[in-house]
Amino acid sequence: MSAKEKNYWWETVTPPRPQSAMDLPESVEVAVVGGGFTGLSAARALAQRGVQVAVLEAETAGWGASSRNGGMVLTGLKLPVPTLIRRYGKQAVQRMYAVSLESIDCVEQIIREERIDCNFSRCGHLEVAVKQAHFDLYEKSATLIKREFNHELRIISKSELRQEIGTDIYHGGLVDEKSAGLHPARYVAGLAYAVQRAGAGLFEKTRVKSVEREANTGPRRFRVHTARGTLTAREVLLASGAYTTDATPALRRKVIPIGSYIIATEPLPEDLARELSPRNRMIYDSKHFLYYYRLTPDSRMLFGGRAAFFPANENTVRQSAEILRRGMIAVYPQLREAKVEYVWGGTLDFTFDVMPHAGKIEDLYFALGYAGHGVAAATWFGKKLAAILCGEPSDIPFDGIRFPNAPIGLRSGNTWALPLAGAYYKLLDWLT
Repeated sequence: MSAKEKNYWWETVTPPRPQSAMDLPESVEVAVVGGGFTGLSAARALAQRGVQVAVLEAETAGWGASSRNGGMVLTGLKLPVPTLIRRYGKQAVQRMYAVSLESIDCVEQIIREERIDCNFSRCGHLEVAVKQAHFDLYEKSATLIKREFNHELRIISKSELRQEIGTDIYHGGLVDEKSAGLHPARYVAGLAYAVQRAGAGLFEKTRVKSVEREANTGPRRFRVHTARGTLTAREVLLASGAYTTDATPALRRKVIPIGSYIIATEPLPEDLARELSPRNRMIYDSKHFLYYYRLTPDSRMLFGGRAAFFPANENTVRQSAEILRRGMIAVYPQLREAKVEYVWGGTLDFTFDVMPHAGKIEDLYFALGYAGHGVAAATWFGKKLAAILCGEPSDIPFDGIRFPNAPIGLRSGNTWALPLAGAYYKLLDWLT
């Protein structure tokens, strides 16, 4: 198989990316570390309130997970609702679930306000059951979510599934019409332009090397040392996600960087594309070691998954391409002859409890741990953290929940145990 080892999304972005600001300021009110969805959303909201902001990005805006994902704007959380209720209680989970719904509206509102051309569509998502036992849980889950969260999900029986997906390998499905899809690189580029229009500084190729609190008796300030110099800031927001480094070791100990990989076929004939996904849903399966897939705006099949747990590099991208192609053909035999034109990888920020977290750590604000729901969640968390930085009380239901450190073998910078984690989840899929 011969495919370009490039991110399809960035290959199809017009207009070009925004230009980075030139001169690093000596001081700002808020320094935002990371130029992805979280950081850009926060910077936009802060700048609109008149706050002086600098976004410090190690690569280019949206270079990381924000442009390497499937472009799925999903409701819900990674963990099942019964698990969440057992862990946090019904009232807390009601608020958490409400946030997952609000976050879709948040993305749509920003796209509308900033007139971002990113193929946003409320196409809904479809979860498909790889086992009958998984499908049997769908009705219970849908009933619980309707009763506790007043949110409607629709169960799709196996006999009806062909109306949603062009394969017979699954045992049924669950549809949420509120979810959406978009072109993530166009969206993150649009956010970057919006940040600059609002008056914030965007500084690319500005890797943060360390953050330290100034030793003085006056108002608290931080010194942020970067590859392009040093600046001071009244507050610092860490929005680096899976790419968190030892510049902020306390947060790095919390992060589990997980590799995720995607292939994209050549553009498909219109009748074939319609057969594969009649309603153009965002689709993912019910496994722990899951596949996720969708049609792109130009009718390619985009097919992704945890083909390798290691963060993306040249070797894991190439190995994953063939694994994903076999998976795609197992789902869609119709694509056996389709050419795979793109393959790329990225790194997601999991936490040990598989939950998003936000708040403060060592006096630094942060948000991360979106676990595959980052397009919507990161946008919402960034906007909410901006409000908190401006003095509003926190209404983030994930602020204050227990946030365990990742085991040494899984945390960022120490990933020798990731293959064991991958094997564990594969075993769970076989057992459950």
